[in-house]
Amino acid sequence: MAEGLRERKKRQTRQHISDIATGLFMARGFEAVTIAEIAEAAEVSVNTVYNYFPTKEDLFVDREEEVVDRPSRLVRERAAGQSAARALMDQLRQDIRERHPYVGLSEGYDRFRQVIVESPTLMARLFAIQGKAVHQLGVTLREEAAADSEDPRPEFIAHQLVGLQNAVLRSIIRGLAEGGGVDAVAEDALRKVDVMESLLSDTVLNYAAKNTP
Repeated sequence: MAEGLRERKKRQTRQHISDIATGLFMARGFEAVTIAEIAEAAEVSVNTVYNYFPTKEDLFVDREEEVVDRPSRLVRERAAGQSAARALMDQLRQDIRERHPYVGLSEGYDRFRQVIVESPTLMARLFAIQGKAVHQLGVTLREEAAADSEDPRPEFIAHQLVGLQNAVLRSIIRGLAEGGGVDAVAEDALRKVDVMESLLSDTVLNYAAKNTP
């Protein structure tokens, strides 16, 4: 269905507010910026900001739903014969090779990371997002594997797979913070993905393999 004029204006307004807020956060830090300042810079009312973003953190993590759903989406869209773990690890390797923002290898990510680390509020929100991603992936794995409601494996495997991705991201952030070049850090990250994959059990590696047609 084609986007209507009203919907397009709302989307554009939301994006405009988000862009203005992100610029202020990057320049001054999350805690130092107020909603009133964001509203003034965006030339909208404070109420308008809150209509689109119920909390200040929502302005910073305006793609939370996408981030939370991404592991589950990759599993749902995996190729025939491919397991959940293989789908996620293949995408992780691709993200690293393509220097994708999801793995912190894009230009400007270091400042983005710094803003998060300096804000207890954002750190708490980040942990909450990771928890939501694990929960949603667990639900998806249970559905894809047709697992019994009492089977603990989907939840445990979800923790392992999301934890693996988080460990790689932390390794990348640490490598860049220590002055490593992007290419060298990326190659190191790819090696660590191989190591982590070798540590996973066959049960995890082959769980929820998609049936071939």
